[in-house]
Amino acid sequence: MPRSPKKPPTKPKAKAKTPDDAYLRRDFEPKLWKKAQQIAGTYTFISKYDPDEACYFGRTLEMPRVMADGLTPEACLKETLLATALSVAVLLEDDERPPAPLSDQKRTSQLNVRLTADEKLRIEEAARAAGFRGVSDFVRSAALDKAS
Repeated sequence: MPRSPKKPPTKPKAKAKTPDDAYLRRDFEPKLWKKAQQIAGTYTFISKYDPDEACYFGRTLEMPRVMADGLTPEACLKETLLATALSVAVLLEDDERPPAPLSDQKRTSQLNVRLTADEKLRIEEAARAAGFRGVSDFVRSAALDKAS
């Protein structure tokens, strides 16, 4: 028995949404969302102006991989807080614990690193350019980024 030729599809198939896309498009339970916003508001915000892009890029020290941008420092802060709150809400919804604010954590251990004068100067300049208040926060953030 001869096969009949397959009909070509009449319209292209829609592109499947990624799971991440679904997370961003759904509503959170109001109480959970409020808690996520409160937690995100306690995080330490840093930003850096990028003259090539003519905008500010922001993130928090507690969640360094969650970033946002804005044309002004205020817009960057608003977008970064929103992105961070979304990430915290997902963690809370999945019964995971978001990072504690750095201001709540007591630092009782010390690490000493010997540097040349030139290395220290380069690190200080990089810390200032990245928007950190001090070298210690900058070095801690960079080391923790590499350690995770």
